[in-house]
Amino acid sequence: MRYLTRAFALGALGRSKAVEQFLGPVSVAGSPGVRWVSVWPWQQGYSVSVHDVQDLDDERYRDLLTFPPLDPEDDDETGSGRVLAHVASAAEALELAEHATGASPHRWVNQGVAGDEYADFVLTRRSQHQP
Repeated sequence: MRYLTRAFALGALGRSKAVEQFLGPVSVAGSPGVRWVSVWPWQQGYSVSVHDVQDLDDERYRDLLTFPPLDPEDDDETGSGRVLAHVASAAEALELAEHATGASPHRWVNQGVAGDEYADFVLTRRSQHQP
C-alpha cells in the first residue's frame, strides 16, 4: 500500500518524518516540469513547500529532490522548493498543503515515494502516446 491514511501521515510527521505528494505536470514560461508538495518537521512546527522541477522524462530517476528546479530564480537550491508556510501543527500543515496546492487528502506518501509516483506518471504518459 503506497498511500498513507490521514492518521499514518500525521504519525509520520509526529515522528519527525516528512510526507509528500506528487501533483503532476506543470509549465513555467513554456518549460515542461512536474510539481510536488512536501510537509516536513521544522523547528517547533512544520514547513510546507511546493517544488517545481524539470521533467526529466525518465522513469529510472525517482529522487525528486535531485531534479533541477524549473525556474532557477524561484528555487535557490535543487529540491528546496518554495516554502508556502511554517505552521504549528501537523494537521494544519496537511490542510494548508491540500488547500494551497490541490493535493489530495488521500494521496500522501512517505518521503521519497513521490518519485515512484513520478515514474508511474512517465510510464503512463508514454503508453498513451504509443500507437
